[in-house]
Amino acid sequence: MLILVSPAKTLDFENPAGTDSYSIPTLLSQSEQLIDVCRTLSPSDIASLMKVSDKIAGLNAARFGCWQSDFTLENAKQAVFAFRGDVYTGLDADTLSEASLQKAQQQLRILSGLYGLLKPLDLMQAYRLEMGTRLSNGRGTNLYQFWGDIITEEINQTTAAAQGDEFIINLASNEYFKAVKHKQLTANLITPVFKDKKNGQYKVISFFAKKARGMMVRYILDNDVDSLDALIKFDSAGYYYSEADSTVNTPVFLREEQ
Repeated sequence: MLILVSPAKTLDFENPAGTDSYSIPTLLSQSEQLIDVCRTLSPSDIASLMKVSDKIAGLNAARFGCWQSDFTLENAKQAVFAFRGDVYTGLDADTLSEASLQKAQQQLRILSGLYGLLKPLDLMQAYRLEMGTRLSNGRGTNLYQFWGDIITEEINQTTAAAQGDEFIINLASNEYFKAVKHKQLTANLITPVFKDKKNGQYKVISFFAKKARGMMVRYILDNDVDSLDALIKFDSAGYYYSEADSTVNTPVFLREEQ
C-alpha cells in the first residue's frame, strides 16, 4: 500500500528533526533543472508568477539563489519534518517512533513541484514552487508538462519493487495529483473523501479534509493497515466510513457537526 500526499506551503527549518536518519531525493537531477529556470526569475517575476507578496517573492528568489544539491543535515532537513500545514498537523510526524518512520519511508510519498516525489526522510532545502505554477521550462509551459511521465513512472517502480503493493491511497490535493498519470498506474487507485456535517449537510471542508488526510496516514502507519477492509475502519477524530456514500475506489468518511 503506497500513500500519496501533497506538500505544504508552511515550512519549519528552525526546529530539529525527530531523527538523524535521512535519504536523498531520487529525482534531484530534475530539481536542478528547475532551479536553473527559477534562478532566471527576478523577485517581481516570482511575485507575479506565484501571486505572492514582494516579501515572499524576495525570500524565494534568495532560496533559489542559495539552493545546492549537495544536501547534508546541516543545510537541509527531512521532508516530513520540514513541511508544516494541516495535513502534517494530522500526521504529527514529531511523535512517530523510529520504527514508524521507517515504515513511512516505505509507504509514504510526498508530491512536490520542485522535487517531484519525496520519501519522508528525503532531505530537502526550503522552497516554494507549487505544482500548479505556470513556469515555462524546456519541456513546456508549466510543471505538469515538465514532470510529464516521470512521477508516474517513479510511483510504478516503487509499487513494483514492493511486490504486493496492490493499492495506491491518494490523499493528495487535486492540484498535486494532476501530476500523476492515473491511467498509467499499475496499482489500484483509492481516493478517500472526508466530509463534515455543517448546517445539516455533509460537505468537504478544506481545513478539516486536509487534516483528516494526515490523520489517515497516521492511522495506516499506527495500525499496519494493508487492506481496504482495514482502511475503512478509520475512525480518527470522529470520522466513520459511510458505505452508502462510497464506491469501490472512493470510500467516503463522514463526521458529525463539530
